[in-house]
Amino acid sequence: MEPIVAPQAPTLYQQLADDLSLAIKRGTLPPGAKLPSVRRTSQSRQLSLNTVVAAYRVLEDRGLIEARPQSGYYVRARLPSPARPAATLSSPAAPTRPQVLGLIDTVLEAQQNEDYIDLALACPHGGDFYPGSKLGRLMGQILRRQPGMVSRYALPPGSLRLRTQIARRGLELGMTLQAQDIVLTHGCMEALQLALRAVTRPGDTVGLESPTYFNLLPLIASLGLKTVEIPTDPQTGLSIDAVELLLAEKRINALVAMPNVHNPLGATMPLEAKKRLARLITRHQVPLIEDALYAELQFGDTLAPAVKAFDEEGWVIVCSSYTKTLAPDFRIGWMEGGRFGHALRQLKFASSVAEPAVLAETLGAFLESGGYDHHLRALKRRYAAHVEKVRGMIARHFPAGTHATAPSGGFLIWVELPEDIDAVELFHAAIAEKISIMPGPLYSPSGRYPNALRLSCCYPLDDRYLAALARVGVLAGQLRRS
Repeated sequence: MEPIVAPQAPTLYQQLADDLSLAIKRGTLPPGAKLPSVRRTSQSRQLSLNTVVAAYRVLEDRGLIEARPQSGYYVRARLPSPARPAATLSSPAAPTRPQVLGLIDTVLEAQQNEDYIDLALACPHGGDFYPGSKLGRLMGQILRRQPGMVSRYALPPGSLRLRTQIARRGLELGMTLQAQDIVLTHGCMEALQLALRAVTRPGDTVGLESPTYFNLLPLIASLGLKTVEIPTDPQTGLSIDAVELLLAEKRINALVAMPNVHNPLGATMPLEAKKRLARLITRHQVPLIEDALYAELQFGDTLAPAVKAFDEEGWVIVCSSYTKTLAPDFRIGWMEGGRFGHALRQLKFASSVAEPAVLAETLGAFLESGGYDHHLRALKRRYAAHVEKVRGMIARHFPAGTHATAPSGGFLIWVELPEDIDAVELFHAAIAEKISIMPGPLYSPSGRYPNALRLSCCYPLDDRYLAALARVGVLAGQLRRS
């Protein structure tokens, strides 16, 4: 068993930077306010001058303050959040437009070239984001103890060790899960696919957040389903009023949503909205497929609960995976299907039988060790710092009038450019310079959000990444029509 390692305390300069960052966010230090001088802060905090300088540099990197020659440090004007969406529904229900699917193909083709700088995909890579060496050691230990594991077929329901740990960790999100009810899947995408197959038939209509996760669109199209786009707020998530109207009018057969750390907006729904959503789907007996992929990457110390936590009659199917937090190439996901559990187990067996035992056992052992909690704390601190730094870069290099989300967790930022800038044109201009971004129309079945894009902060923020991000801002400014 891996030893439990105590979390590393933040350094003095990080603590000072975090304290000042909180003061700025709360308005204690409003935009334009002058920070105390380095010497004064050094004296009042009883810190060295170098420590204070390092903290102020962190705040500069996060885009929160700026140095003015011969004057000092000042709080920067804030990067505004995107406006609240109009409370309108797409009508009538419709299939995903072919143009949107074609654009997705174009974007994914650009990802295949290693010469491109990727600001787009939500695919962390590198030792800074995953405990690869620890997982490798655990896998070696498991194979030494059970060498015959790789010469046997894995059979459902899969590793009890891992399913037990998933159920235990579900308590962190307010869910009471049983190991025997959990189905291991090939990543979260297979879980979403199986869930949609279990609760819909070709021609049915699915309610989707707007914007939504782009890979849902080809999945839904492949199943012959139609969609209704539901307004989704950058801060509070899915419009429950709109959901209630759709359910009352019997316009949807299922609903797919990300209530915690939404992709691409980063929003987390308020507690009362989640409770209301659970009551509505139960009353109308319409299943909710809850994508909890980023739920454990919430920046707060205490995780906001899943909607599944309030599901009393089994109308919520919760789906997740460990691809974003532990091991992307393992492709180990999971789902708990409530009243649809039996159908989901049958579909999983018919689709891909089971997940590799050695991979599932390795993840189960890592979760048992307590190492996951330590890893998550460090990962969330890293992503929170990355998000702040990238927002600072956007404020510094993108055209005036640009808005960007301040996500509640994860590593994705939704950017809304001035209305006269076409994000698809910007995508092609960036691709010509071997920089990949994700234009907004990919996140809507009907191709909405022509002036938006999603940026990903799950890469090392080295000089190459930061230069590419600044260049995208310059290209956006060059595309302005006014």
